[in-house]
Amino acid sequence: MASPSLRQLDIFAQMVASGSVTRCARDLGMNAEEVARDLASLELRLGYRLFENLTGDARLTPAGRKTAQAMTFLSQDEPENWQVDEAEAPATERIAPPLPAPSAAPAHETIILAAPAPVFGHFQDALAAFEAANEDVSITLDLTIHLADEAALALRRGKADIAYFYALGEVEGLHSRYGWSEQINLYAGADHPLARREGVSLQELAITPTLAMEPHNGLRRIIDEALRRGGIILGAPVLETDNLFDIMTILREGAGCFAAFGPLARDLGRMSGIKRIALERPLPAVEVRQAVHPKGKPAAEALAEFLFL
Repeated sequence: MASPSLRQLDIFAQMVASGSVTRCARDLGMNAEEVARDLASLELRLGYRLFENLTGDARLTPAGRKTAQAMTFLSQDEPENWQVDEAEAPATERIAPPLPAPSAAPAHETIILAAPAPVFGHFQDALAAFEAANEDVSITLDLTIHLADEAALALRRGKADIAYFYALGEVEGLHSRYGWSEQINLYAGADHPLARREGVSLQELAITPTLAMEPHNGLRRIIDEALRRGGIILGAPVLETDNLFDIMTILREGAGCFAAFGPLARDLGRMSGIKRIALERPLPAVEVRQAVHPKGKPAAEALAEFLFL
């Protein structure tokens, strides 16, 4: 998974193995506050909760369980000290139609869905509903896909049946359809001079120091491309990191601005000490698009349509 830091993924993996913050901290030689902080930062990046709570024996949310399976950190058999409360799975208002029953009992079918983790968070309830309505189908996640070239490669190699990805419009050579758009916004500490203004010109952004994710990060790449196409220049980054806790800390200290979209932008806008900069005109938007394997399985095609309802 390209977006979160390796440190956060290591901590998440150890949480799966140990089953509690206390044991995880002991095994990693950290204190419990550090573990909880990094897990909270990981949840912020993914755009959904991984744990029901972090007190006592921690419990994975259904989305957390899917994420752990996608990262291959869970074996077929759950550790005895790991608790997953299926009864607490989130309810959904959407009811997935069962697939038409064939004349013969079908073999169990697996659909591989590739998507950025925040996109998975957008329709995790719909996936749970589809699986509940079709007991002979299971959905496996690949959360390493972010951009069109990665999605095309996964589909071409048969590593995905359905792929969601970030793009700036239709992609040549990859048949896809538009899902929705996510506006890029700029955030700064509440006391930053630009955050206190009622209107900020795009020209002013070019001389404002920024914070950014690491250059290889898929979110960073699509943001940079969107701004470039929009003719928008941001100031040089004073920090490049995938550790969101560091970014939030430095934002609150007023050292720079940070561009984000989707669930990450939504959560940043709700945080104390951080404020969205009011620009005179909006920054570009990023599209979320869906592509399906051209020789797709009927179950995968049905799921692809259901996700669009």
